[in-house]
Parts: sequence; C-alpha cells; structure tokens
Amino acid sequence: MSTGANVIRDQGPDLAFREYEAVRHRLPSTRPPASSERAADLDAIADQFDVFLLDAFGVLNIGETAIPGVVERVAGLRQRGKQVMVVTNAAGYPSSVLHARYKRLGYTFDEADVVSSRMALLAGLGAHPAHKWGMVAAPKFGPEELPEGAHFLEDDALAYAQAEGFLMLGASAWSEARQTLFEQAMKDHPRQILVGNPDIVAPVENGLSREPGHYAHRLADATGAEPVFYGKPFPAIFDLARERIRPGTPDERVVMVGDTLHTDILGGQAAGFRTALIQGYGFFDGHDPADFIARSGIIPDFILERP
Repeated sequence: MSTGANVIRDQGPDLAFREYEAVRHRLPSTRPPASSERAADLDAIADQFDVFLLDAFGVLNIGETAIPGVVERVAGLRQRGKQVMVVTNAAGYPSSVLHARYKRLGYTFDEADVVSSRMALLAGLGAHPAHKWGMVAAPKFGPEELPEGAHFLEDDALAYAQAEGFLMLGASAWSEARQTLFEQAMKDHPRQILVGNPDIVAPVENGLSREPGHYAHRLADATGAEPVFYGKPFPAIFDLARERIRPGTPDERVVMVGDTLHTDILGGQAAGFRTALIQGYGFFDGHDPADFIARSGIIPDFILERP
C-alpha cells in the first residue's frame, strides 16, 4: 500500500495515461490486432484459452479487497482445467507477503502460480556485477530475498552517495525529498538503476498510487540515466512466466489479463500472447477505454466488463 502522499485522488485515468504516453519511447513496441471484441468476463472467453495470466491490482483485488466474484471465477477456471497464474508488478513485496495476501483474500495460488517483477529482477541480478545496492523500497518488509549488503534509501544523502547501484522496488515510503536526493546523486555520479516495478500508478481504494516507474522515468528525464526495467511491459517478467506455462501450450492459447494498456496489454502483446483489458475495475474504473485505446494505438484482443 502507498502512503496518502503518493495517492492521486479524483483524477480518473487521464493524468496517468498522459504520463504513460510521454514515456512510450522507452516501452516495447508491438503489432496490435485490428480491433477488440467486447465480452462480459473471463468465463465468456474461457473456451479460447488454456492459460490465464492475471494481473493482481485491478483484476484480483483493489488494495486489500478482493474484487467480488473473482475468487469463484478463478476457482471455476481451474476446475475446467485452465492454468491460472498471477503476473504482477508488485516488486515491493517479498513472495511470502504476496502469498499471504492472496490467501487472506480467498485465493489458493500455489508458489509456482505467482510470478512477480521482484522475482524477475532478482533473477536478473546475476547479469550485473555485485554491488552495494541502494534500494527504493519500504523498510517495513525487511531484507527478505534481497541481496546481501543492500540498504534502504531514506533521508541520508551519504547513503545515496555510497551506493554502487540502485534497485527500485516499491514507492510506498518514497517522497519528493528523497527523489531530489536520488537525482542529485545520479548527477554527481551516474550508476546502474534496476527497476522492479515499471508501473507509473496502481489502483488503491481511494485513487491511484504513485509507483516506482513514475520516479524512474522522472529520474531518466532529469539525469539521462537509462534504467533497466524488469516488470510489465518489459520482457523479463514474461520470460519468467513462460518458464512456468505448461509445455507445448501455443502462445495464442495464452491470454494476459489486466487493467492497464501500457503495462498489461502492451507487455502481453510484445510477449506474443493475446490480451484482455478489464474496464470495470482498476485503471479504467467508471470510464470507457475506447478513446484511450484510439489515442494510444494499444488495442487489446478483448475488453471485459469485469474479471
């Protein structure tokens, strides 16, 4: 969850949409379908797919509340022999916290059913030299899963100066003052930035929360840095998900389901999967996405009223 200072209230999708469009040059490109088919929910398209990759926020839950009916819908898909996985950009949470949350909400996902951008980033650390990492993350979750020697960035300018590289995982404890320290540190001494959560915003109960992607893109604009992104819409998280999909499943029988065009839909299409946009919850809650689809050129295969 994000702090109140990081929540955008009563803005609708317009502000966040403009922010995503402003960074399109950093996002993957893909060839969308010519048009979208509208349907009621996941059950209405279930016969066309063997594997469902579900975003979490806006599809399974809004903040700490399960979306009504989705626990039963997921169970029903599994009873029909469908593989159902969570593919989430919730990089700020250790795997144990994610699993505890889904269980508390009523879902019964096994460990192998959940793929997070945190997992993708940690799997990718081997490609980078060992660093004393400075972390944009909430200290309340502790060092679980994180590299040895990594430290949380707070209000001490020296901690930014001493970091040999940076990991951006969660922004719930982030602030404008810390962003200023970060930008100055990067101007003084450019270093590697790895971003576990490319989301600009995420839906919460009272609006949209600012996420690490918002701060990473600002940092890139201000300093010329080139962050490496590990979550949706970028390939690393989808590569990790693909390793867990049942062998032999054709890409066209896999659907990525999410509430955002620039992460879930763009990322799913870039990975070669089909896509379904949720319009009744999350990013587009209360808004018809047709105009946003036309303006962005990001066209999902399906638009669903609800998950």
